[in-house]
Amino acid sequence: MFGALILGMYFLLIRPQQKRRREMQEQQQNISIGDEIVTIGGLYGTVIALDDETMTLQISEGVNARYARQAFGKLAKKPENTGESNESESDTGESAT
Repeated sequence: MFGALILGMYFLLIRPQQKRRREMQEQQQNISIGDEIVTIGGLYGTVIALDDETMTLQISEGVNARYARQAFGKLAKKPENTGESNESESDTGESAT
C-alpha cells in the first residue's frame, strides 16, 4: 500500500517536473540569434549574441543587456496582424486628438 502511494507520487509530481526541466533545458540550448524571447522576469527582447552561458538581448533600439541563458523563460509570441490600423491618422494624416 505504501509502495503504491510512493509510486503514485512519483508519476504525479516528480516525473512531470523532470519532463518540464528537460524541455526547458532543450529550449535554452536551441535559442538562436534573432529569436524574440521573454525572460523569467518578464522582460521582452531579441537575441543579438550568444555564447555557452550568456545571451545578449536588444530590449529596444540601442539598449542591450546580457543575461544568463537560465533567464530564458519562453519564446515570445509574434503578434498577429489583424489588418486594423488607426484609421483617423491614416485617412487624414492627422491624429484624432
